[in-house]
Amino acid sequence: MIRRFGEAVVSGQAYRRRPGVYAILLRGDDILLTYQAEPDNEFQLPGGGIDPGEHPLPALHREVMEETGWHITDARRFGAFKRFCHMPDYGFWAEKICTVYIARPTLRICPPTEQGHTAHWMPALEALTLLENAGDRTMLAKALSER
Repeated sequence: MIRRFGEAVVSGQAYRRRPGVYAILLRGDDILLTYQAEPDNEFQLPGGGIDPGEHPLPALHREVMEETGWHITDARRFGAFKRFCHMPDYGFWAEKICTVYIARPTLRICPPTEQGHTAHWMPALEALTLLENAGDRTMLAKALSER
């Protein structure tokens, strides 16, 4: 069973299953996060939805590049959680299945290409207080405790 975080399930609300991939990108004591300005201002683990027919690992590489501009290597599956939320960019309610990977950021290629995103390096312990999503915070805390 996958642990659920965030908003409670709304009775009678139809949810569309939305699988996604997210990355914990550590370098020493620092982590690379994305800051999304809209629809809510928030720090997040880089990542996002897997497109139909797309394999999770290429999706992870694509999402990290779009949201941070960084190339990654050595991605390994770390855990998963789910959350139920409204996705205003897509106009539907989603059951997000969030698979989290630990990967190594190796090379900054360009600025983020996804509009409204900026990449930020910060101390990983500070990120624990800034990540908006409880699932992201829990996964990062678990990764740091296992180092």
